[in-house]
Amino acid sequence: MSLGTGTGAGGAAGFEPLPDTFPSQPPEVVREMVTVAHFDLKRVKELVEARPSLAKASWDWGFGDWETALGAASHMGNRGIAEYLITKDAAPTLFSAAMLGQLNVVKGMIAAQPGLQRMRGPHSISLLMHAKAGKDGARSVLEFLQGLGDADAEPAVPLAQGDADALKGTYTFGIGTNQLIEVTTEGGQVTWTRRGMMGRPLTHLGERVFYPCGAPSVRIRFAEENGAMVMTVADPETVLVGRRK
Repeated sequence: MSLGTGTGAGGAAGFEPLPDTFPSQPPEVVREMVTVAHFDLKRVKELVEARPSLAKASWDWGFGDWETALGAASHMGNRGIAEYLITKDAAPTLFSAAMLGQLNVVKGMIAAQPGLQRMRGPHSISLLMHAKAGKDGARSVLEFLQGLGDADAEPAVPLAQGDADALKGTYTFGIGTNQLIEVTTEGGQVTWTRRGMMGRPLTHLGERVFYPCGAPSVRIRFAEENGAMVMTVADPETVLVGRRK
């Protein structure tokens, strides 16, 4: 992908003009970097070798659910990708330390900031779950966090299948072709998806109120009004009201 030369009005002949986002990295490349950091070391190396700064790439999957390439590798338990990214200047975190089994680091950070074990990572994944992802190499960290008693995520409020079925459908909030929200359910899991974008699993708080993964301050409420199901999204002020078609 050519970024153009930026020389003179319109750029030099034979080169594409610079995009309006320059000098920011191309969004499609950043998204690919964070995506493949979950599972594909070969592609991660190809991208970082071409653009070294991508080792520090971060992407917002929705509602401020920011995830770095290292964060992706960490919650997937992908030690090879995590260690490679750190050698390429990705900043280590409490979550990467938990997955990599770095007990002294985890203990030291929690001692310096009591309660840090309750902090959630990308997609609201707990610190304890990162240690579990590290398997045998992180067993000492897992046992330490389990001993603290509050390093795992609180369980969601159960949602009856009947309630889940009552919410699913297509909600409109404008006249544009992509101004649609698809609410789907499978096995009691409710997923919120704007057309053409990545779906966001919802965590039930009770009374048909949810928050999307990775964004615990956001509230998505469903209520019947005049015979129609209405969805309200607050972040924290109301930003969207949709009605089911």
